[in-house]
Amino acid sequence: MMHEMRTSLPGDEVLRRAKIFFTERVPHFGAFPEKEGPSYLTLRGQGGEEIALAVSAQDGATLIRASTLLFDQTIDRFFSTLPVAQEAVA
Repeated sequence: MMHEMRTSLPGDEVLRRAKIFFTERVPHFGAFPEKEGPSYLTLRGQGGEEIALAVSAQDGATLIRASTLLFDQTIDRFFSTLPVAQEAVA
């Protein structure tokens, strides 16, 4: 399933927080960094399941896209720890 949100944090901070959250705050379903770059992070968890995160700057905020088959609730919990970006007023 694909998850998406916009945050006021910069992309590198989102990825830094994701590494901490998925390795330390989810003890029974931890996922650990496998590959990473300036705008993405993949983590591998229980049974080899993957979490893929990508960040990109968009309209003064950071768009986060996350994909997984098993960790849907965990991604929702991670997103809930991030500040939501303000919507642009036209």
